[in-house]
Amino acid sequence: MTNYFQGNFPLESVPLTRTTVKSPIAATDDVSGKLAITIAEAGSERKAGEILLLRVADVSYLSDYFVMMTGYSRVQVRAIASAIEAKVDTDWQRRPLSTEGKAEGSWVLQDYGDVIVHIMMPKEREFYNLEAFWVHAERISLPNADDGKPK
Repeated sequence: MTNYFQGNFPLESVPLTRTTVKSPIAATDDVSGKLAITIAEAGSERKAGEILLLRVADVSYLSDYFVMMTGYSRVQVRAIASAIEAKVDTDWQRRPLSTEGKAEGSWVLQDYGDVIVHIMMPKEREFYNLEAFWVHAERISLPNADDGKPK
């Protein structure tokens, strides 16, 4: 096999780029962030608690943002998931790429590609403790967010 490549390759065959191309991620981050805020607002409208927005783009290739929130009953978890789907469909004309756990209602995961949504019951949220797992991610504060805990 070493005899197959005989001779020298001309240096012109290797492209040299000296200019930096702007990354498409810069534009995507802004759109992804706005989508994540829309999702958080939809959860807040359905009285989701402990809404947390994490920018995971720098620590994971899975997604740009995670949005985590708590629902206090299986019915509420499903209602939050439905409200998010409806608001994102209306505002962004997007449907989730995948939705898991809606039938059980204890933990619903919605994958929008650049934003992943976790809607969990308190027991599941405490047990899996995703916030601790993604501790290196940047936490984004949400304007006008109450914690949504039942009174």
